[in-house]
Amino acid sequence: MSAVAEKNELILRGEQLKRDGIVIRTYNLWKTYIMGDQEINAVSGLDIEIKRGEYCAIMGPSGSGKSTLMNLIGCLDTPTSGQYYINGNLVSEMSDDQLARIRNKEIGFVFQTFNLLPRATSLHNVELPLIYSGISSDKRLEMAKLAMRQVDLEARMYHKPNELSGGQRQRVAVARALVNNPSILLADEPTGNLDSATGNEIMGLFERLFQAGNTIILVTHEHDIALHAHRVIHIRDGKIEKDERIKK
Repeated sequence: MSAVAEKNELILRGEQLKRDGIVIRTYNLWKTYIMGDQEINAVSGLDIEIKRGEYCAIMGPSGSGKSTLMNLIGCLDTPTSGQYYINGNLVSEMSDDQLARIRNKEIGFVFQTFNLLPRATSLHNVELPLIYSGISSDKRLEMAKLAMRQVDLEARMYHKPNELSGGQRQRVAVARALVNNPSILLADEPTGNLDSATGNEIMGLFERLFQAGNTIILVTHEHDIALHAHRVIHIRDGKIEKDERIKK
């Protein structure tokens, strides 16, 4: 097959995935690191399919490859080989600039450490992704306020992070992740810095967002947190050990 024909086939595959409502699709995905004279396969030939509207947890112990997989799914890293589509876009073949645009448009990130600007208000923290998207200030304000309402934090939008509890700071981070209406919400250990009661509150928020139609991918090493999802992919030694549906 010629290079042009192969490229056209990959484009057609992406269009079909999008028509089928498949947001995440990997084909034989590998990530290999060279450590001295050793090759370490952090991700070993993964085939994963996640449909629009799913709530999926990726779970595994330290060193299992789940963090590497999260970085690949979040377009924070590129695979050594294999193909990765997000919402029909073949991101495994993209340049750094193209990946940055996809990250801003398609993915909402929620991190364990919140990653909020300490001197900015909650509302301005939520607005940030929209600034990078080139959206006008009036529209940004409208969208940011809507996102704050989605996480039940409209009354605290002019407070700075140090004036908020840990749970409220994580809600601001969730609002920031939602503000661009991304294809997926990607949460990395979102309850790791919270006490159990506040953690359960945040997981309740994710459930409401899922019920509202959001696609959520949760990365965790905690079994009880993973069980909040409706599907759990267990990773070990860079491979899928088990893929199970959780009955609710």
